[in-house]
Amino acid sequence: MLRILDRYLLRELAFGILAVGAVLLLITVGGTFADVLGKVAAGRYPASIMFPVLGLRMVDTLTFVVPLAVFLGVLLSLGRIWRDSEMHVLASSGFGPRGLLRPIGLLALPLALAIALVSLWLGPWSVRAANALIDEANRSVVAAGLEPGRFVELPGKGGIIFVDSMSSDGTKLGRLFVENERVGNDGAQRIDIVTAKRGELYYESQGGNRFLALFDGHRFEGRLDRDDWRLMRYVRNDLALSQDQEDVNGDDPDHALPTPALWRQDDPGARAELAWRIGAPFTGLMLLALALPLARQSPREPRYGRLLLGVLCYFIYSNTLLLARAGIVKGQLSAAVGLWPAHFAVLAAAAWMFWRQYAPRRVRETA
Repeated sequence: MLRILDRYLLRELAFGILAVGAVLLLITVGGTFADVLGKVAAGRYPASIMFPVLGLRMVDTLTFVVPLAVFLGVLLSLGRIWRDSEMHVLASSGFGPRGLLRPIGLLALPLALAIALVSLWLGPWSVRAANALIDEANRSVVAAGLEPGRFVELPGKGGIIFVDSMSSDGTKLGRLFVENERVGNDGAQRIDIVTAKRGELYYESQGGNRFLALFDGHRFEGRLDRDDWRLMRYVRNDLALSQDQEDVNGDDPDHALPTPALWRQDDPGARAELAWRIGAPFTGLMLLALALPLARQSPREPRYGRLLLGVLCYFIYSNTLLLARAGIVKGQLSAAVGLWPAHFAVLAAAAWMFWRQYAPRRVRETA
């Protein structure tokens, strides 16, 4: 049965973690939304699936958000208790370091299980679900916003397209009219008009681009201010529905693999991804242990001095983990060793600082 002090500390820590987690999620949503919106504007996938993709990608970011929220939430909550001298009052009543470790231990177990659930299963599943949603939408012009009998803006190109009919699955099109404006090699504005008897949508899975194959039609191109128009008749003409540019924010293929599939992989990238997923719950536990000694402060210390120190420690810790992961990918580190030295170093530093703070003080002898 929980004691009154245990319930009080658990409530304070939970509120602090939830508050910090909400702020971090809001910041993460802004960055993820900007990335998704940029890909929609480039025509890499339709705007109709923007919010489902955003939600699925936010699930994957919980692997990084939850450990940081735990670290900063505990740091702020315990820091307030120390700064208001509540911990000194509790210590005078016999509440020692063991009493502080009890609610921390009760909080650490469910948090570690939640991080493990997201890292090992929920995060990779959300990545696969988002990729499947994008692939399915890119194979249908219905999801791209095209409707028969309407003039619609060309996805990702800034032109106009008209379709008189389409199949039920949105992959086969009837007669088409496409108008697009572009800047020629001479810097002048040119206009392209394409007609076709039928069309078909296909998707380049590796490149992430969508194309519209036009059959049996004509192409007119030229300048409106000059009589230099050119007419071409074609059997097939492919039209890109997305900007042909490299996706610098593309996901790592190993990141979408299920965890059991990573066990059967022997390449360094899969081993690094597996080590990262297994180490995610331990990262949350190490940050929780590090927050205990960092949170102790006196009322005269700067209000956010320990918070800045904690952020600095987090960046050092996270960058060390990223360097170790890169070492596994390059074959410079063994996957069996992996990220464990960084975890153990943080645990040892936290244990040493915690022991120094609660170790009995030696009485100085006076002559």
